[in-house]
Amino acid sequence: MSKYEIPFLTACINAFGQRFAMTRQAAYRYLQEHKGLAFLIEFYDVEHLQSIEDTIDDLLIVCQRNGGTLV
Repeated sequence: MSKYEIPFLTACINAFGQRFAMTRQAAYRYLQEHKGLAFLIEFYDVEHLQSIEDTIDDLLIVCQRNGGTLV
């Protein structure tokens, strides 16, 4: 993992939590449980080039496909 991925992951977790009115801890657990964090790590090279809003939209889709219930 590069030194740039950790701040990116942190920003995504925070933004995800803000969009869905979740604490950072709840957002982290949700993303971990529904494979959102694994997605961000695997596709960092593409996702970090998009806007944070587009990245959160992608995370929502990935999590929904893995059992997540947020809409």
